[in-house]
Amino acid sequence: MADDAVYLREAAAVLAAPPGVVLAGWMEDLLARNYGLSGQIEILSSEVECTAEVRLPDDRRLILKVSAQPAAVESFRFQSAAIAAVAGAEGFVAPRILPTRDGKPMVERDGVCGYLQTRLDGTALHRLPATPGLLREAGRALGQLDLALGSSELPAMHRPVLWHVRCWPGLMELQHHLPSGPVAEAVRRAMADFQRDIAPRLGEVPWQVAHNDPSPFNMLATDDGIAFIDFGDGCYGPRIQDLAIAASHVVSDPSLPLGGAEHLIAGYAEALPLSGIEAGLLVGLMKARQSALILINYWRSHLFPENAAYINKNVGRAERGLSILSALGAGELREAVMAATR
Repeated sequence: MADDAVYLREAAAVLAAPPGVVLAGWMEDLLARNYGLSGQIEILSSEVECTAEVRLPDDRRLILKVSAQPAAVESFRFQSAAIAAVAGAEGFVAPRILPTRDGKPMVERDGVCGYLQTRLDGTALHRLPATPGLLREAGRALGQLDLALGSSELPAMHRPVLWHVRCWPGLMELQHHLPSGPVAEAVRRAMADFQRDIAPRLGEVPWQVAHNDPSPFNMLATDDGIAFIDFGDGCYGPRIQDLAIAASHVVSDPSLPLGGAEHLIAGYAEALPLSGIEAGLLVGLMKARQSALILINYWRSHLFPENAAYINKNVGRAERGLSILSALGAGELREAVMAATR
């Protein structure tokens, strides 16, 4: 559809733009002027906006996100609002937004925008053994997060996001960046299945604001439970997309029906039971998300070869997971999802 083509072009333009340079001096000035704070600033790895850790003189640590890109204004409006929307919710952990001196959730000034949040202490899930217990806990926490976001109407929740399902059919334009071989073939099959069997039925499932990137890099194990960070890809979409994304990242064991994802799916269903339609669409969405990740990141690593290692941090996991799921029949996969959610 024409509207989807426009949405895809606008979303792709955001990720095709090189990250804007924000100097440490600007960050220091932003902190002093808008928050009355000063501290040591350490730039962290990130793809689009600039993320920095701020260590205050009393040793407290905060996270500052800033950008000089025009598209970041809408993104930061969404991110800061989403984090604020889940404050006080139970069943998971999230950062807290620190308001500016005049009580605003973010800064928009002199072509630079940003916001300040608390820093969570914990270990990213990608650094921990993916035990059944941890995966089940992560799934349950994700279900609680989606429940907390479910009634939210947030600013910029409809802004173009390339990771949104409405972009996925158009992503096959990027397939020439893939090396030829079994991965490229699996991506083509998964995306064809998505267009034929999944996309036409997405209007039958609940839509809401969702995190849209609950990867093992964005989930932390903390003393208080599973925490979620980086709401930068969050948007309004099918609720089941959050589960599909998280589950797609943990498919790793070919001896299990869903490669290990059944544990995360079971935990999610404890907090937020799946409808029959959602259960039937889940694995197709998982494979399409793995394929979208492969396509987008091969394309972006071609655009930004100097940052390829960071961009491709999840690609190997997606390729392995897609290979495992592609080896099973649709009936087997559907039955495995139903077994996990009983």
